[in-house]
Amino acid sequence: MNKQQLASKIWASANNMRSKIEANEYKDYILGFIFYKFLSDKEEKSLKSEGWTEEDLKESLIETDQEMVKTCQARYGYFISYDNLFSTWLKEGKDFDVSNVRDALSAFKRCINENHKRVFDKIFDTLDTGLSKLGDNAGSQTKAISSLLSLIDPIPMDNKQGYDVLGFIYEYLISMFAANAGKKAGEFYTPHEVSLVMSQIVANHLKGRSQIEIYDPTSGSGSLLINIGQSVAKYLDDKNKIKYYAQELKENTYSLTRMNLIMKDVKPENIVARNGDTLADDWPYFDDGDKENTYQTLWVDAVVSNPPYSQKWEPKDDARFRNYGIAPKSKADYAFLLHDLYHLKNDGIMTIVLPHGVLFRGGEEGQIRKNLIENDNIDTIIGLPANIFFGTGIPTIIMVLKKQRDNGDVLIVDASKGFIKEGKNNKLRSCDIKKIVDTVIKREKRIDKYSRLVSKDEIRKNDYNLNIPRYVDSSEKAESFDIYATMYGGIPNKEIDELKDYWKAFPSLRNEIFSPLNSNFSSIKNNNVKEIIDSNRNVIDFINSYSNAFSGFDKYLDEYLIKGFENINVSKAESLVSQEIFNRFDNISLIDKYTAYQLLADRWTTISTDLEVIKTEGIEACRIVDPIMVVKKVKDKETEVQKGSNGRVIPFDLVQSTKLLTESTALKDKENRLTEISNSYTEILEELSEDDKEEISDLLSEENDAFVSAQVAKEAKEIKKNGKIELDSLDSKIITVNDLFKEEKELKKVIKNDSSKLEVLTEETIKNLSNEEISKLLFIKWIKPLVEAINELPQGMIKTLISKVSNLKMKYETTMVDLNNEINSSEKELCSLLDDLDGNEFDMKGLQELKKLLGGE
Repeated sequence: MNKQQLASKIWASANNMRSKIEANEYKDYILGFIFYKFLSDKEEKSLKSEGWTEEDLKESLIETDQEMVKTCQARYGYFISYDNLFSTWLKEGKDFDVSNVRDALSAFKRCINENHKRVFDKIFDTLDTGLSKLGDNAGSQTKAISSLLSLIDPIPMDNKQGYDVLGFIYEYLISMFAANAGKKAGEFYTPHEVSLVMSQIVANHLKGRSQIEIYDPTSGSGSLLINIGQSVAKYLDDKNKIKYYAQELKENTYSLTRMNLIMKDVKPENIVARNGDTLADDWPYFDDGDKENTYQTLWVDAVVSNPPYSQKWEPKDDARFRNYGIAPKSKADYAFLLHDLYHLKNDGIMTIVLPHGVLFRGGEEGQIRKNLIENDNIDTIIGLPANIFFGTGIPTIIMVLKKQRDNGDVLIVDASKGFIKEGKNNKLRSCDIKKIVDTVIKREKRIDKYSRLVSKDEIRKNDYNLNIPRYVDSSEKAESFDIYATMYGGIPNKEIDELKDYWKAFPSLRNEIFSPLNSNFSSIKNNNVKEIIDSNRNVIDFINSYSNAFSGFDKYLDEYLIKGFENINVSKAESLVSQEIFNRFDNISLIDKYTAYQLLADRWTTISTDLEVIKTEGIEACRIVDPIMVVKKVKDKETEVQKGSNGRVIPFDLVQSTKLLTESTALKDKENRLTEISNSYTEILEELSEDDKEEISDLLSEENDAFVSAQVAKEAKEIKKNGKIELDSLDSKIITVNDLFKEEKELKKVIKNDSSKLEVLTEETIKNLSNEEISKLLFIKWIKPLVEAINELPQGMIKTLISKVSNLKMKYETTMVDLNNEINSSEKELCSLLDDLDGNEFDMKGLQELKKLLGGE
């Protein structure tokens, strides 16, 4: 299984296992055990790599051997005895008990290296105190823990894969628990997509620095801080030159921060974490042990935070808030912001997520906002979509601030319209993230309906109100109707002018589609708009130009991704490919390059996962076939059983649709025939009258919606005994159904046999693929779908244009004059029909009045 499959499997099993325990609580147990396994495996594998045997460990890895304890503490920062190793728990089987875990956690606390107390102290307290919630008694707790241990055992805890499987799974589980934790999710998780926006903005600002310190004062699970670190690390020659500072109020999430950082291979000496109230007690210091004598504020390169929104706090006047103002007691949003800004170096950068209200609320907040603007601290404001955070639907923003800037303008970005719906929440797509980051980095003066650089003078005129709609109107234009055109026909030229980007790209097209009626209105020359557009010389030239721009793109991808896979840095590969796509869009109008980028992003997960496996295991990984394991209930016990196989990199269906096409097609033909037989039953049954169904009720199911094969077979046998069968009779239909049942039964046997043969043949084919065949299959899997999708973009643009022109035509096609004439005609026709009616005196008077209403005499 690749990391995505393994993560999904663990989540599904964990979610099924947690029973009535809240997701927010259960995450502490499973993530705590994953972390313990990480520490245990790290110690055990390190010693075994030096030649220690199982017996050596059993004999020497004991707490009474103080020399051994000190050796491990010096190396890892902690000591775990042989009896308390994760692997030992698994070996104990039926002898394992919840008390083993309690004893191990207690021993771990005793054996932490004094120099690493801040990193490891109390890190398992939440897990330890919560064990009792996993069952009503020791037996049920033991059973639940045993299941958890078995569940997480397959997670690889080292970096032999060459990529971060453990980190990926840990982050995946945190995000999934957040999605299921409701309002409590906001206490520990910033959605990954928002983290990416913040991290890429920060990383771009910090690139070129040799050493970096980053800080999150409301760190939660640490995911935001880690994403920033990973993005920054791409620009460093050594990721260990990043130091992480983190503070978190809640003890269980404070532990998550430390666990997450350690499992991301951050060295303990680069982790400075603290459990405390950021607003009540300013931090970090160079020395947190003695504030009276060694107080010295720490300035960092970057601060990132997603603090609790509009939280109540106890205002205090200290250095953090001087020169700016103190946030109101009812809303601590600006208190967090000013705390972050205070700890920033003069050339640093900070990003913070806040509720939209901080942009326009008055009072103390208005004064703080004014001071921030006048001091040129606010660099960028990014409006995010609603419902993007778990547990809250309120509109939020990312604010980018700096202590010192060369200019006083503010970049305002309205990114609220770019997202996809995913369940109850909205989610930024890859193209949305890239567009936001590119806009912030390039800092263009204006992008229509998206962003604008706003001067300090304009902000002053608006009384320091930064509400995004004041500066960027991202709303869709409301559809309007021209009164004259509605009455008398024609298409207003001003509405045709709104398609100016198309007329600019295709100069001759407008005159080919429209004929002028007068200076203000035009008409469609030919109803076949599609034919006109498709045959237009400018349109044809545009498509040819686009094709030329992407000529050789498939060869570039083949050379870079497939032939050159050994030299690829997977973490940087997507950025290089996306830049190649953007370069090819340099002279292309009308088609959004971010749409093309999304096509790459949609396929990149598959490509990058495969690349990680191939780079780690070599090209031989493409010849490996893995069993597909599923969980089934066997004798009331959930058991993992094999259900088919698939290639580790090369999928079965890809091989079958290319190298085994003849065999695959033959099997599909038989499967299609099976479907036809099923449809034939339905058709015959639907043709029967209710009397027919009554007559053969013993051949039908209780609901009368299906034939019963055994009963049909008996009846058919009797019918054949009786001699001649009339065409289209009820008897002939029963014989037909019986023949279909026979064919179906035989066909199912053949399909089962052929499927098994095809699976065996596919497996053999994959195992014997040549390097050249592998390259061709990877091209079809990775490159062909991407290139085809990019090549289709011009056709999509043209379809949009055809639709817009057709809609204009339809909009004014039927005029009010036409409608009025049609009404008059209908009224006259109705009056004529009324003349043919007869009735008593009162009927005739009523009809006469009706004729008057209709305009008749």
